[in-house]
Amino acid sequence: MTTLGLSDLQFALAVIGLLILIAVAILNVKYARALRKARAEAEDYLAERVAREPTFGSGFADPITGEQLEPTFKEVSLPVKADSASFSIDPRIDCVITLRFSQPITGSEILKEMISWDDLSTPSSARWMCEGLNVDLNSSEGWGLLESDSSYSELQLAIQLASRRGPIGVLELSDFCSRAQALALTLGAQIDMPSVSTMLEKAKDLDAMAAESDIQLSINVLFDEACAWTKLDSLMNQRGFILSRSGRTYDYFSNRAPIFSSTDLNPGQPVQQLTLLLELPLISFDEKPFERMLSEGLEIAQVAHGRLVDDNGINLSDISIQSIRQHLDGLYENLERSGVPAGSSAASRLFS
Repeated sequence: MTTLGLSDLQFALAVIGLLILIAVAILNVKYARALRKARAEAEDYLAERVAREPTFGSGFADPITGEQLEPTFKEVSLPVKADSASFSIDPRIDCVITLRFSQPITGSEILKEMISWDDLSTPSSARWMCEGLNVDLNSSEGWGLLESDSSYSELQLAIQLASRRGPIGVLELSDFCSRAQALALTLGAQIDMPSVSTMLEKAKDLDAMAAESDIQLSINVLFDEACAWTKLDSLMNQRGFILSRSGRTYDYFSNRAPIFSSTDLNPGQPVQQLTLLLELPLISFDEKPFERMLSEGLEIAQVAHGRLVDDNGINLSDISIQSIRQHLDGLYENLERSGVPAGSSAASRLFS
C-alpha cells in the first residue's frame, strides 16, 4: 500500500482545488453568456413592443393566457393601441403617494427636483406618473400633468403595481418610495404614503387576477380551397377591415378603435386559413366583441367558401359557441368585481 507524504498530499489538494476553480470559472462564463443573451432577447422584445405600444412593455411574469376552449384561448399578443395621454393615476392599479405643501409651489420648482427621476422611465421598469393639483383651477379639474408656469398645492406620485411582466418587485417599489420621501423632504411637504408591504400584497393580488383574466380568443376560418390574396383583401375591405402598416394583418375597428385583428398573413401566398384574434380585457363588454368577431368570421366563411373550425380543424359547433359565451360572461364579471372593467383605462394599462 502506497502512502502519500505531506508534500504529495498538498500537491494533490492543490490540483483538486485548481480543477474546481477551472470548473467554476467555466460555469460562470456560461452563465454570464446565457444571462447576456436572455437580457438581450428581453430588451429586443420590449423594444419591439414599445415601438408598437409607446406607453408600455410586455408580458406577465408567468403568462397564462387562458384555458383551452373552442374556438381557442391562446397565447398571442396583439398591439395595444392606446393613447398614453388619456391615462391618469388610478388607485386601483397604482401605488399612490401624496405630497401636500403648506404654500403653493410652482411646477418648475418641482420638476427641477425630479430631473434625476428620468432613469425610472425605461421599457423594463414599471410605469410611473406624476400629477399636481393646480391652485388656479377648481378641484374637479385641477389634477393634471405638471406645468412649469403653474402652481400646485398637492402632488401625487404613482407607480403601476402590475402588468404582463408580473407584479412590481420589492426593490423597484422601495426605490420609488424612497425617492418620494426624499422629494417631500426637499420640498418641505407633508407626505401620505402606504406601506411597501401592503402595496406588494396588492400587486400580487392584481397579478393573480390578471393572469386569470388575460384571455386572447381566436376564431379560425378554414377555406375549402386556398383563397387568393387579392380576393381575400377585397373581401376584408368590404367587411370593414383595415390592412395594417405592415401589410400582413387586418384590424377591425369600432368607434375609431380596433376591437379584434387577424394573425400574420403572407401577401405573396394564397391563404388557407384566416385567424381572427380578440384580447378580451382590452375591449368593453358593451362592444360585444366576441359576437361581432363571430359574425365576421361566419360572413367571411360564407362568401369565401370556408368554415369555422377549432385549432384541431374540427367544425365549430353551436354547443361550443354557447359554452364560450358563458365562459366569457364569467370573465367579464370577474373583471368588473375586481374594479378593472374590460376596456377601461385601468385594464389597458394592466394588460399591457
